[in-house]
Amino acid sequence: MCDLNAQLLAAHTARDHGALVGLYRAAAARTHDPNAAGFYLTHAYVFALETDHQDTSALRADLVAQGRETPL
Repeated sequence: MCDLNAQLLAAHTARDHGALVGLYRAAAARTHDPNAAGFYLTHAYVFALETDHQDTSALRADLVAQGRETPL
């Protein structure tokens, strides 16, 4: 996770929102804490919305499945 944290910080510094989508999604997949996973997925989703990322719908579906977003 240490390398992932460094990558997240670098992507934030570079304002690379496209990369942040994938990095936050990866962080969500690596944690065993459901609250941390929700935090990371929410961040991935926000950056996906900002960049019209191709994974926006999938991220929203993940959040709905976790009960962190309401279905449409």
